[in-house]
Amino acid sequence: MKIGLDLRYLSHGITGGIATFLANLTPALFDVIAPDFLLLYADRKAPLRLPSLPAHVGLRMLPYHTKLSTVANDFVGLPNALARDGVHVAHFPANVGVPPAGTPAVLTLHDEINLLPLPEIWRGHRKSLYTLSTMTLLHFQSRIAVRRAQAVLTVSDHARKRIAHCAGIDPARIVVVPHGCPSDMHVIDDHGRLDAVRRTLRLQRPFVLADGLKNPALLVHAWRRLPAQLRDEHEIVFFARTPRVLPIVHEAIADGHARFLCRVERSTLCALFNMARTFVFPSWIEGFGIPLLEAMACGTPIIASNRAAIPEVLGDAGLLGAVDDADALSAQLELLLTSEGRRIDLRARGLARVRSYTWSSAAQQVVDVYRELGRAPRRWFVAQP
Repeated sequence: MKIGLDLRYLSHGITGGIATFLANLTPALFDVIAPDFLLLYADRKAPLRLPSLPAHVGLRMLPYHTKLSTVANDFVGLPNALARDGVHVAHFPANVGVPPAGTPAVLTLHDEINLLPLPEIWRGHRKSLYTLSTMTLLHFQSRIAVRRAQAVLTVSDHARKRIAHCAGIDPARIVVVPHGCPSDMHVIDDHGRLDAVRRTLRLQRPFVLADGLKNPALLVHAWRRLPAQLRDEHEIVFFARTPRVLPIVHEAIADGHARFLCRVERSTLCALFNMARTFVFPSWIEGFGIPLLEAMACGTPIIASNRAAIPEVLGDAGLLGAVDDADALSAQLELLLTSEGRRIDLRARGLARVRSYTWSSAAQQVVDVYRELGRAPRRWFVAQP
C-alpha cells in the first residue's frame, strides 16, 4: 500500500505546534510503516527539516513562489501530485487537506478552533485584513476537509468531543492518538552547558518560563500580586515563535519584570525549561498542549490552566487553576518559588508521567488507521455537508 503524507509544515521554516508534531511523528512512522510505502509531500519555501529517508520512504517537492503558492498547492498542486502517484490513502496532518477524487483521506484535527463559528474565531485577534482572511480561509478549509475525510484523528479525548460537537460528527468515530514527547527535550545534567546559555542570554535571576502567546496577561497580573521581594529576586522569561505578542508582555518588560525571546532555538528552549523554577501555561484552548510534555521531560514544575485538554494531559503532575484567577495563580507562584520540596515533588511526577507518551505508540496507531482505511474505506465515517 502507498501512503501520501502532507509534510509542508516542515518545509515552511515554522517552529512549535504542528511542526513539532510532524518533526517527531514522521521519523517514528518510518520505523513502523514497512512493508507499506510512504510518500512525503513538501514544497520549496524553506529547507526540509527531516533526517535521511529509508528505502521505503519517498519525497516529492512541490513548487513555491509566493504566499499564494500554499493555497494553490492546497487545492490543486498537492491533490494532483497525490493522484499522479496513485496513493491508496492520503494523510493531511495539519487540520486541512483536499484529497484527489476517489482517494480515502485521513485528517488530523489538533483542536476545534478552525471549526468554531467565525465570530468566535475572530474574537480576541488583531483585526488586520491578512489575519482575518487567513483565519476565514482556514475555517472553510477545515470544514471542507472534515466533510471529505474518511478517517478523522485527533490528539486528546477533550479535542475529540469538541470536534464532534463543532463538526456534527459522532465522537465514537474519531480516533484519539495522543502526542509523544518531543525527542529533543530532556533533563540536562551538564551544568556548564546551562551556564553557557545563561550567560549568552544574560539571565542573572532565577526565572519563570512562559509562552508569550498563551494568556500572558494572567501571569503578568499574578506577578504584580507577589510580594515585592519575590518580584525583585525573580523574573519572567516569555518566549514565542512570532514577535507579535500582546502589549501586556511589553508592559511587563518595561516594568523590569520580564524578558522576551523570539524564535528560540530548540536546544536553547530545552535549556530554558531545565533552568526555569516553573513553567506557567494558562492557555485558553489546547487540543493537547505539547509544551506540557516538553516541560515534564525537562523536569520543570508546571502551573497550567484547568481548561480544555490540559488536565487530561497533565494529570497530577502540575498545579491547575482558572484562566482568569490572578490571585490563585499568584499563590501558586509564591508556593513554587519558595518551596524547593514542592518543586522536587512536581518534577518527579512530571518525569514519571511523560514516559507514557511515546511517538512509537502514536505512529503505530496512525499506521493502523492507514491499513484499516486501505482495506475497507467504506467502514469509515464520512461527514455529511
